[in-house]
Amino acid sequence: MSNTRSVKANIRRHVWKILEERKVALPPRPIVGRIPNFIGANVAALKVTKLSVFEKSEVIKVDPDSPLRPFRELALKNGKILVMPTPRLRKGFLVLNPNRIPSYKIRFASTIRGAFNYGEIVKNPYNIPEIDLFVVGCVAVSIINGVRLGKGGGFSDLEYAILLEAGKISREVYTIVLAHDYQVLNYPIPFEVHDAPADLAITPSRILRIKERIKRPNGLYCNLLSKEHKELSIIKSLGKCV
Repeated sequence: MSNTRSVKANIRRHVWKILEERKVALPPRPIVGRIPNFIGANVAALKVTKLSVFEKSEVIKVDPDSPLRPFRELALKNGKILVMPTPRLRKGFLVLNPNRIPSYKIRFASTIRGAFNYGEIVKNPYNIPEIDLFVVGCVAVSIINGVRLGKGGGFSDLEYAILLEAGKISREVYTIVLAHDYQVLNYPIPFEVHDAPADLAITPSRILRIKERIKRPNGLYCNLLSKEHKELSIIKSLGKCV
């Protein structure tokens, strides 16, 4: 393991431990190996909906993780189209159009199971609508350089690269991380060339702008893809890493 990856792994372990010790973690458990759910996720989600960048957006890419479920519900209620990755991108992306979801089913549609019921599976990235805003979860995020740590599988960065290669986002797509205060770090996290940083971190108590955000990736780095990533049909659909 490279030193950068070792440091990232240590940060993840520390944050998972802190969240449990301070009793702010919520199910599903165990939180180790997950984007952890936390007390106040609904409060942080509501703060996002008050931002002008949210109000101006029409299509939002949002992660499928548990702490983002309240945000997905609020976004659908506000008429936003959601683009949600399926777990490990095995089935590509789900597109949820609130105009096609009965109002009394919005909350259910904001769950992973409900999203599969009411969303459209899109396996070709070129068929995804253009996206205005990213809302993502994390294990940890630095407010110094904007580097965000997920579970360690590299899927969030991969999703950014896929959508950039397909022309569905700009390189500077505004990215918001929802997290508990204990997940926000006041020191830089070491990064790799494929890391896609955030612009803003929102917690139940604070709105934090990134101080000196690192540069975003230029696209998909085929030589850095794992075997699992290379075998994904959505990667093959791009026609780049063949």
